[in-house]
Amino acid sequence: MRRARRVVVVTGSSGGIGRASAIAFGKEGDAVALLARGEAGLAGAAAEVEAAGGKALTISVDVADAEALDAAAERVERELGPIDVWVNVAFTSVFSKFDEIKPEEFKRVTEVTYLGYVYGTMSALKRMRPRNSGTIVQVGSALAYRGIPLQSAYCGAKHAIQGFNESLRTELLHEHSRIRTTMVQMPAVNTPQFSWVLSRLPNQAQPVPPIYQPEVAAKGVVHAAAHPERREYWVGGSTAATLIANAIMPGVLDRYLAKTGFKSQQTSDRRDPNQPANLWEPADASRDFGTHGIFDNKSSSRSYQLMASQHHGAVAAAAGAVLAGAAAVVGTLVAKASR
Repeated sequence: MRRARRVVVVTGSSGGIGRASAIAFGKEGDAVALLARGEAGLAGAAAEVEAAGGKALTISVDVADAEALDAAAERVERELGPIDVWVNVAFTSVFSKFDEIKPEEFKRVTEVTYLGYVYGTMSALKRMRPRNSGTIVQVGSALAYRGIPLQSAYCGAKHAIQGFNESLRTELLHEHSRIRTTMVQMPAVNTPQFSWVLSRLPNQAQPVPPIYQPEVAAKGVVHAAAHPERREYWVGGSTAATLIANAIMPGVLDRYLAKTGFKSQQTSDRRDPNQPANLWEPADASRDFGTHGIFDNKSSSRSYQLMASQHHGAVAAAAGAVLAGAAAVVGTLVAKASR
């Protein structure tokens, strides 16, 4: 028997992880409110959600605007019904050395990528508390624990989300609330952001390999929404290995990333000087970039670590494999950092 249709809100749903997640919820038969700024991207995402079997409502909104976001939440409940799941995904970033980022740019990244999650969570809780039910999923990153060069504003925001979500979770536990919040830490993902992020790098920006397709990330989001009791989920073996290695030898990772982090985040191709930047205005206002970025040929469509984490019978074996992989990563880092 198919379960009852949920009402799901996904911010940042015009591309990448947000869009893939919205489509995945559509496949579950859910009613999905797609929140983002870009009209063309939203329209394309809505069509895919409905083709997958869901119901779509698009709302163009900037998540950095708390009042507008709350008004969007009100519209969702008026048109679709009570919100069951709220997924925070929306972000922006600047690829640049820290000393080349302007104060207003750093502020904007923080307002969208961090405060957008805070405002979204406020809007969700405002409506979930009277019913004492609902789930909030914060889409995080391995960079919520491990900072890397050229992404200081984004890493700072992701670290902030981590602390904010932990604080909120303890308050809900203290209240014995039936509202759940969980976080999904993501690996490098092939999203359109690398074609529209504000970049001051000489070459084309890229995710640090290994790279996963957005659908892999979406599976983690949908699973977390259905099983929010766990405080967080890790997607991808690289995420698990990075977080374990960082907990064991963060100083070694500092030196390793100082040596490799600049090159690994750029391709050998020169950056297109006409590339759009979505920091202030949506890049997909009149052009739909789709779900995927430009790295399909380098990206994996599956994660054995994720599959193992969702099937507890295999967790012990998977944990052993991850620990072995992390040990190998640490060994490699130590060797490279000492050169």
